Amino acid sequence: MPVTELSDQEAAALTAKAAAEGLTLQAWLKKIAEESSTAPRSAQEAATRILELQKRVKPDPDGWTIRDYINHGRP
Repeated sequence: MPVTELSDQEAAALTAKAAAEGLTLQAWLKKIAEESSTAPRSAQEAATRILELQKRVKPDPDGWTIRDYINHGRP
């Protein structure tokens, strides 16, 4: 099993994120690992998930598109 070393600051930040969800760091990391293992396995599942996410995304208040943000500051 891979081991990742974290600085004290990184560990504290992750612990705070876990606590914000009412979980211990170990439980929070387990939850994230389980969520990532349930990624879509087909193009149809991915498309369905994208459409679900798009329903929750609110339009940009400034009217910018994703392309506008990508190209912002480019020459």
